[in-house]
Amino acid sequence: MLTVSSSRRDFMRVGALGLGGLTLPDLLRLRAATPADGRTREKAVIFVYLFGGPSHVDTYDMKPDAPVEFRGEFKPIRTNVTGFDICEHMPLQAKIADKLALVRNLSFNPNFHDPVELFSGFRKPTESGRAARPDFGSVISKLRKGDVRALPPYVALDKTAGDEYRNGPAYLGVSHKAFIATGKLEGLALPRNVTVERVEERTQLMRQFDQLRRDMDNSNGDLAGTDDFTKLALNMITNPKVREAFDLNLEPAKTRERYGTGEALRLLQARRLVEAGVPIVTLTFGKDVPPCVLGMIAQSWDTHAGNFNCLRHLLPRLDQAVYALITDLHDRGLDKDVVVYIGGEMGRTPKVGQSTGNGAKPDGRDHWPRAGFGIFAGGELEMGQVIGATDKHGSLPVGRPYTPQNTLATLYTVLGIDPALTFPDHTGRPMYLLDDRDVIKELL
Repeated sequence: MLTVSSSRRDFMRVGALGLGGLTLPDLLRLRAATPADGRTREKAVIFVYLFGGPSHVDTYDMKPDAPVEFRGEFKPIRTNVTGFDICEHMPLQAKIADKLALVRNLSFNPNFHDPVELFSGFRKPTESGRAARPDFGSVISKLRKGDVRALPPYVALDKTAGDEYRNGPAYLGVSHKAFIATGKLEGLALPRNVTVERVEERTQLMRQFDQLRRDMDNSNGDLAGTDDFTKLALNMITNPKVREAFDLNLEPAKTRERYGTGEALRLLQARRLVEAGVPIVTLTFGKDVPPCVLGMIAQSWDTHAGNFNCLRHLLPRLDQAVYALITDLHDRGLDKDVVVYIGGEMGRTPKVGQSTGNGAKPDGRDHWPRAGFGIFAGGELEMGQVIGATDKHGSLPVGRPYTPQNTLATLYTVLGIDPALTFPDHTGRPMYLLDDRDVIKELL
């Protein structure tokens, strides 16, 4: 028999009541999205994180007139938008540049791989007492509360984009943490020989833990909203539409082939989820691939060595997946309702072999947070344009740069969220979503 002195770990363990494999920690990641039945469709975001920081000067901000040690080995190609030249290894995107908007004057905090800034607008706290800011997906989860429904409001299709290197929900509470949709999601099905009625009976047992939950330490909001999560978990395991939203096997083989293989299919799964009503889906592209250089530490866009060999491998895969996603959204009439953002946490050194203290090889490009790019699509933003520029070598933005806070301010605005909104932190102090709340004006 449990007593109120039982540890939190014990309580989390007894929370595994056989609800299709969903344990209490699973339930605490889930919350309902705003009901859409009979209402105007709310906009959604697909956030594609290019883990490691791709080289801007070899992809979307090429410098063909610069000396070879800067311009590198690749040549630019024209797109269907004047001035929107991109790398020769991305010919498919060249056909749909009119459906994209390229920001070339992004600048990032000078830090070693800080995707926290991409997802929250702020670096990870290092000062004692300094509050971590919530990821933008957690903010969207908080503001899209509504009725409990079958699908969570914030889904991450892999751990890197959903949990690793991130602030998470911070002071918004773990009820707004991303639902990390990894594996085969067997937990979304009822166990064999378990009926809906039997599951409903088990909810009576779960209610017996209510008093225990109230008496336990809840200072960080770890157990807040458990009742809603129980309802949502039941909806998820008894509603076949939930499994359908995650099940790529329901897509025609030709559609899957359009996207590619491996992690490229995450973009297709993201499309299925936003189409089903999930407001925010994040995913990582460029991490789950074999090392493109023997002995390379990172298998990602972090091309300290073999920059050009790696990009010859990565860029065609990215090109195919992005082209498939954008054209798919347009073909299905979702382009106005879904905004796509694609980008990494920095650029790479303009000069090949240049070291910034992170071990660049003669054929690699080191970290370069002073300049980078971001790509937007859809969401009724102004497409078919290049925003901003860098100098002749791609070293620095020309004029005032945009930052990840401006990117997030734009995404918040598209979703109808005021970037000047505040939430109380753990001490009750009101905290702005962003300090720099200027949007990327050319997009709106």
